[in-house]
Amino acid sequence: MSVFRIREAGVEDAELIADMSRRTFFDTYSPYNEAEDMELFMNEMFTKKNLMEEVGAKNNIFLLAYVDERPAGYVRMREFNNPPGLEKFPVMEIARIYVEKEFIGKGVGPALMRRCIAISIDLKKELIWLGVWKKNFRALSFYEKWGFEKFSETVFILGSSVQSDWLMRKKLK
Repeated sequence: MSVFRIREAGVEDAELIADMSRRTFFDTYSPYNEAEDMELFMNEMFTKKNLMEEVGAKNNIFLLAYVDERPAGYVRMREFNNPPGLEKFPVMEIARIYVEKEFIGKGVGPALMRRCIAISIDLKKELIWLGVWKKNFRALSFYEKWGFEKFSETVFILGSSVQSDWLMRKKLK
C-alpha cells in the first residue's frame, strides 16, 4: 500500500517544482499542440528560472505531494488574483495542480484538491477557482466531479496558438 504525504513547499523546493512543472506541462499538452508552440512557450514563459521565482513569492502557496517518498505532484495556489465576476468575493485560485504521469489515477490529484479546499476554508475564502484548457477533458471531468462549474472563459497564449480556457469555480460555504 502506498503512503501519501503532502507538505507545504518552500524556496528550497523551487528547483524540484520547476522541473516537475515543465515535465508535467509538456507531458500533458505536447500531444495536442504544435512542437514549435510548445518550444516557444517553454523557452519564454515557462522557463525554469521563472517557475523557481514563483516559489516563496508573496501570496503564493505551494504544496508538494509524495507517494512512498517520491515526488508525485504539486499545487500552486494564489490569493490575489480575482478574475472578472469574482472581484467582490474572498477567493483562492488554484493556479496549477499537476501530477506526474506515473501517478495519475492513483489518488494524488484528489489528495491535493482536498488540501486546497481545506486551506481555502481555513483562510475564510468563499470560492475557489481555476482556469483549464477547454480541450483538457481529463482535467475538466476531474474538476466537475469536485463540484466546479464554468463561469467564464479567457484566452491563453501557447507560443503562437491562441487557446480558450474555461474559468471554473466552486463555492466553499
